[in-house]
Amino acid sequence: MQYYNSEISQKYPDLMKYFKEGISNKNKNISHCIMFWGADTQGQCELALEIARLLNCSNDGDIDCDCINCRWIRSQTHPAVKIYTRLDFKEAETSSDEEESSVKGKKNININQARAIINELAITSDYHRVYIFCDRDEEGNLLPLNQINFPEATSNALLKTFEEPPKNTTFIFLTKDKTDVISTVVSRAQAFFVPDVKIEEENYDIVHDFISEYWLCERNNVLEFENKLLNLLSENDPKTVFCQIQNYMLSTIKSNPNNKKLFYKLTNDMKSVEEAKQQISLKPAMNIQTVAENLCFKLIL
Repeated sequence: MQYYNSEISQKYPDLMKYFKEGISNKNKNISHCIMFWGADTQGQCELALEIARLLNCSNDGDIDCDCINCRWIRSQTHPAVKIYTRLDFKEAETSSDEEESSVKGKKNININQARAIINELAITSDYHRVYIFCDRDEEGNLLPLNQINFPEATSNALLKTFEEPPKNTTFIFLTKDKTDVISTVVSRAQAFFVPDVKIEEENYDIVHDFISEYWLCERNNVLEFENKLLNLLSENDPKTVFCQIQNYMLSTIKSNPNNKKLFYKLTNDMKSVEEAKQQISLKPAMNIQTVAENLCFKLIL
């Protein structure tokens, strides 16, 4: 299945600028363990593959480069760039029927797979190896890591390798939230929030007057802020309101690329809005007033 998107630099300009500058440094100045988190696992994978392409490109890393490494990565056939999921590991010495049955029944990346990765890394390579850890379903759709599909036992078996990998090896973890992966793995990785750019196509006209420059709101005005949100939620579909708030936040991030303080504030707030959106979707849903109150106290620092 094709995951690679050649327009990734346009989707994530700030992230790609960071990685391009680090990779172009003569010391390849990026972490050997990287964690991408957010709602868009597909986008995270595309970003990870572009990093792998830059690390392996035989030329200058140009987006149109046609070297063998770039071609391999675009076609998902590079021998040193691999997407590891619970369904992509074949147990040794099994028949095709046994193998198919085993794969369908797999719930996680297991210790056998971890040992196979360690053994594979013991063999030297002429390429920069990039191992992308995530999950996928039987239809091939990418899914984020969590402590079910990437359990503690497997993570612990790979910790030493993550901490002291062979030369020219990079591990990339794709997850919805950093807390979905055990803390010992998180502590060894440099984490980056990857926004869901698909929401960029939607507007935020319903919430604009309410949410505009909300970070300037004083703490003692939080109750007034909450009442405005409750009015919006009562007059509109709550999911639409929360999506439009995220749209506004993402638009603000993209229009203020050099404001790092605002970037961190907004990316954390987008996560809080996503949590609120999920809470109202629960069966039974959380009380909408409670959801609004919790969100407002997170947004107004």
